[in-house]
Amino acid sequence: MGEQLSGLADDRALLGRTSTAERVADILRSRIAEGYFPPGTRLSEDGIGGALGVSRNTLREAFRLLTHERLLVHELNRGVFVRVLTVEDVEDIYRTRRLVECAVVRGLGDPPYALDALAGVVEQGRTAAREGDWKGVGTANIHFHRELVALAASERTDELMRSVFAELRLAFHVVDEPQRLHEPYIARNAGILQALREGDRDKAEVLLADYLEVSLERVVEVYRRRVGEDGQDGRPTV
Repeated sequence: MGEQLSGLADDRALLGRTSTAERVADILRSRIAEGYFPPGTRLSEDGIGGALGVSRNTLREAFRLLTHERLLVHELNRGVFVRVLTVEDVEDIYRTRRLVECAVVRGLGDPPYALDALAGVVEQGRTAAREGDWKGVGTANIHFHRELVALAASERTDELMRSVFAELRLAFHVVDEPQRLHEPYIARNAGILQALREGDRDKAEVLLADYLEVSLERVVEVYRRRVGEDGQDGRPTV
């Protein structure tokens, strides 16, 4: 864990003088989403607190916030771990995505829509694919859906889905087949974008619903196999 802590120390400057548990949680949430702390990793209070230069109480509050977001789990007499999702968790994440994302598209109102950010992440995905950076494609894919949700211009919806997308990254890290998982969605995202450019909300919603159904089947298929192979049941294994 030494290399991880060394890199985490670089984030110390982000805390500034007004260090808070929320800002520590923001840093750890981002690091978890990036796979810096993979699912099942035990988080050391002393190591992380020292790397960030924060008190034990501040760090524990940050852990509590992330536990509430279902990114961490506290095991009695063992410590705090990055959560390993169950298949049921993954299915519930996609159920939530379909409810929210499709509703956002359905409620967009009359075109034209502000699609520059959405178009930008589609291009980021294409660039990452050309470079063979499949984890980068996965990141661009999640950013696409985050920007799609942002079209609703709702802070509450953004906050809800930020947590959902962070949990989704936990599943992606366990699947660990980034090209097979993410490559098909480059074209699918472009299709959704094109439908919105044409002002066709109905078509965009149909494409999005199909995307989520296919993605769920693909992720669950691989995730169930990996969970079974590793003997994981949603509890940390390290």
